[in-house]
Amino acid sequence: MLTALQSVFTVLLIIATGFGLAKARWFEGGGAALLSRLVVNVGLPAYMIFNLMSGYDRQKLVSMLPGLPVPFIVITLSYVIALLLTVIFRVQKTKRGVFQAMVAFSNAVFIGLPLNIMLFGEESVPFALLYYIANTSLFWTIGVYAIAKDASLRKNTPKPSLFSVSGLKRILSPPIIGFLSAVIMILIGIKLPKSIMDTAKYLGNLTTPLSMLFIGIIIARVEWKKFTFTREYVLVVLGRFILAPLLMYALVSRLDLPILMKQVFVLDSALPGLAQNPLLSEAFGADSEFSAIGTSLTTVLSIIVIPLCMLLMRSIF
Repeated sequence: MLTALQSVFTVLLIIATGFGLAKARWFEGGGAALLSRLVVNVGLPAYMIFNLMSGYDRQKLVSMLPGLPVPFIVITLSYVIALLLTVIFRVQKTKRGVFQAMVAFSNAVFIGLPLNIMLFGEESVPFALLYYIANTSLFWTIGVYAIAKDASLRKNTPKPSLFSVSGLKRILSPPIIGFLSAVIMILIGIKLPKSIMDTAKYLGNLTTPLSMLFIGIIIARVEWKKFTFTREYVLVVLGRFILAPLLMYALVSRLDLPILMKQVFVLDSALPGLAQNPLLSEAFGADSEFSAIGTSLTTVLSIIVIPLCMLLMRSIF
C-alpha cells in the first residue's frame, strides 16, 4: 500500500511541475499541443511496440483476449446511464453529448497508462491497453457523435453522421496502430532488431513524464474563479468516480479473470474525464467551457480518488 501511495505522490509531483511551468508561461504558443502530439504520435506507439514485443509471446497474448469485451460493456452501460441522467435531471440539450462523454470515458492515455505502470508495474500494460482500445473506439464513435450533435443544436445545423470514414481514421490512432502492429508481429513470429527495440524503448519512456506535465497544464488553464459547482458537475463527478467503477467491479467480480486485469480495469474506470473532450468540444463548437471545467474538476479530484481506489482494491481483490 505504501508503494502505491508513493507512486501516486510521484504522479502528483510531476503534475504539479507541469502546473507550475504553465503558470510561468513556459507553454505559450502551442507548447502544450506539442506535448500532446509527442505522447500520442511518438511516445505511446513506441512504448506499446517495445512493451509487448519484449514481454509477450503468442500464448500470453491470446490469454488476454477474454478480457477485451469487459471494458466495452462497462463503458457502453455508463454511456447509456449518462444519457438517462440527462433526461431525468433535465440537462440542457446543448450540453448532453459533452456530459455523456465526461461520464462514460476516462483518461486512459495521459493518466491511465503511466499510472498503471507506476502502481502495478510493466506487466499491467497489456491490460491497460485493452481498456484503452475500448475507451478509444467508443469515444471516437458514439462519444464524438454526441459532442458533434451538441454543436449542431447550438448552431441549428443538420445532425452529424454516427459512422464515417473520418471517424474510422480517428479510431485508428497511432497508439492503436502501434498496438495492432506489435500484436501482428508477435502472432506471426517477427522479431525486431535490437537497435529498433532500443529506439522504441527510449521514445516510449517519454510517455509518463510528458503525460503528467500535460495534465498539469490543463489544470493550470482553468479559470477556477468563475467556477460554480452546479448540479451537472455533481453528476459528472458521481458518474465518473462512483457509477463507472461500481459497474466495472460488479462485472469483473463475477468473471474468472486475472486479478491484475481486474485491478487495472477498475482503476481505469475510476480515472478523470478524457483530455480530448474539451479539445473536440471547442473544435466542433459545442460547450467547450462546460467540458473543460468538468474534465479539469475530475482531474483535480482524482488526486483524492485514486489513493482511495487503491486502498479499496487492496482489500476487495
